[in-house]
Amino acid sequence: MAKLLLGLIAVVVGLAVYMSCKCCNPPKPPNLSLDEWWGPNELKGKKDTSIRPFQIKFSEQMIIDLKDRLMKHRPFTPPLEGIGFQYGFNTKYLDTLVSYWAEKYPFADREKFLNQFPQFKTNIQGLEIHFIRVKPQVPANVQVLPILLLHGWPGSVREFYEAIPMLTKQASGYDFAFEVIVPSLPGYGFSDAAVRPGLGVAQAAVIMKNLMNRLGFNKYYVQGGDWGAAIVSALSTLYPEEVLGHHSNMAVISTPCTMLKTVLGAFFPSLVVEPHLADRMYPLSTVLSIALEEFGYLHLHATKPDTVGVALTDSPAGLLAYIVEKFSTWTVLENRNRPDGGLNNGKFSKDQLIDNLMIYWTSNSIATSMRFYAESFSDKHRALQLDSIKTSVPTWILQAKNELAYQPPGFLKTKYTNLIDVTVLDDGGHFFAFELPKVYTEDVFKAVKAFREWHAKASKTEL
Repeated sequence: MAKLLLGLIAVVVGLAVYMSCKCCNPPKPPNLSLDEWWGPNELKGKKDTSIRPFQIKFSEQMIIDLKDRLMKHRPFTPPLEGIGFQYGFNTKYLDTLVSYWAEKYPFADREKFLNQFPQFKTNIQGLEIHFIRVKPQVPANVQVLPILLLHGWPGSVREFYEAIPMLTKQASGYDFAFEVIVPSLPGYGFSDAAVRPGLGVAQAAVIMKNLMNRLGFNKYYVQGGDWGAAIVSALSTLYPEEVLGHHSNMAVISTPCTMLKTVLGAFFPSLVVEPHLADRMYPLSTVLSIALEEFGYLHLHATKPDTVGVALTDSPAGLLAYIVEKFSTWTVLENRNRPDGGLNNGKFSKDQLIDNLMIYWTSNSIATSMRFYAESFSDKHRALQLDSIKTSVPTWILQAKNELAYQPPGFLKTKYTNLIDVTVLDDGGHFFAFELPKVYTEDVFKAVKAFREWHAKASKTEL
């Protein structure tokens, strides 16, 4: 037994030395082409820099086809007795939502709702990129600051609709408001997907930089969750001279250092995390068990997105089950023990959830949205080691109670060298801007005020 223990200690020490050496020698930021072409080759060289108005349209033909598919679905397999969402979407409750979508969802009213903000398209690197742009109407003494807001999967620009009106107004105690730019990620919603492999997080960051520059912004703030969090982190890493401040509600970095610290913390939690937050990381066996139970979708997306995409593209009921299940368990994990998946708890209305589904269904983008996993987890993309590259951009992290993963400030500071502050909440889940828009907005204002103060102290040029 003593020999086994000594062997284990030797392995841990060896790993610590090896990983420490790697952490002390971070890679340099890659030099990515700003002109890499993701559209059809026959269009290459035909540069169109125009910015054109766009509106979401629910055509009558599409609505008829959608309702027909919803009403003619094959009978769902009944759930097992006494089961909530532990096996996936409970089909008894699925019937309720499918019927609502087919018979009660007010298509015309929701189309009008989704078009309430000015929307546009412009061609970036061969792809038509869709975005919302809202300019605030404020007095002359109120400064207008540009901010880029990025969503993730299985969300969309719909996540920000409740927050946009609050962000574009002057909040009490602040002398600024935001001009918000909310793009659909490449391959999501109404933005084109790449026609060849390779467009992952880093490449999406290049597209977003080009978009902001196209709109006239060479300095701007960024905010994101899920894949959006990864992309705004990449923007801060690749273009720190442009990003004035980085706010994230899902900051997680994966490096040899953080992996080692996580393992060591399993034995001595107090070495890596404050006691009152230890249950967000440990016991490690529980965290890994949850990952095995809940992250199967990630492996499918990263390996066979097109296979899954066939089913979800053909069946709106299947699309509903696949996407809305995440709005159940990713809001509160314990929702999987309830027959309704906690979807009746008032966090999201039926119309809100179906609005998001309509963006995927109308644009036929579910398969291309899932490809983003395959590209971002590819060997080529992982070789960029973006998480290991430090960035000096001032950063503010919001950490919801029920986010999919948690890392303490000590982990995050290894990358974000100017981590201004961390907001730790006892509420909220993965779709934070959608779920708690007021709290989200307040945190963004607070963070940007701190960024401006940081720049003033650093004697750097500020907007």
